[in-house]
Amino acid sequence: MNALTSLQVGSLISYVIALVIPALDAILPVLPSETAIIALGVATAGSTDPRIALLVACAAAGAFLGDNLCYFLGRRFGSRVERRFFSSTKGARRREWAEHSLQRFGTQIIIICRFIPGGRTAVTLTCGLIGYPHRRFMAAAAAAAIIWALYAFFIGRVGGRAFEDKPWAGLLIAFGATLAVSGLIGAIRRIRAHRGTADRAASWHRFSTRSAQRRGSRPAQVTRSPRAWRS
Repeated sequence: MNALTSLQVGSLISYVIALVIPALDAILPVLPSETAIIALGVATAGSTDPRIALLVACAAAGAFLGDNLCYFLGRRFGSRVERRFFSSTKGARRREWAEHSLQRFGTQIIIICRFIPGGRTAVTLTCGLIGYPHRRFMAAAAAAAIIWALYAFFIGRVGGRAFEDKPWAGLLIAFGATLAVSGLIGAIRRIRAHRGTADRAASWHRFSTRSAQRRGSRPAQVTRSPRAWRS
């Protein structure tokens, strides 16, 4: 209770948390930026102080700085970043997914990846590694940061208002809601990836069948594509 009630608009620590944790969360996953901003929303749920807008702005600025930090690290320390984040089998699949998504969706994935578990780090680092246009990246990162900060703070305020006498319950409910949203987005992504793999396999089968019919031979066996990265 005391920890939450100390996170008020008049407290300096609230602004430090709003700025620093989202900035470092991408490279230090132990810092739960979304939980921190939700907690700020819960703690200030009963307040109409206009400085709340400054808290949201700090959260958005921190998220924007964190994304650009990842971009810089990928661009400047490419080989080290590859070894640190993408050397494992799972890491390599994340890198492959991020690069494929950037080619297919462009700036949209830079915005959406913030709501995919592990997606933010993979996409922002990959943007730096492949030399994605920085101006385009910054525009998408700014939009993503604003949307994310408003979303996390709003969820926190809703939970805080629903449980004014039990702020910890409000925090848990709000956090659960964000997990549900992230899970839903992840499920949609996996379904689309599975359908895309199936469609490519079907297209290749039709193509090989037609080719075989022209040659008067049996159709070639279809080789399954590698499974899409799952977080």
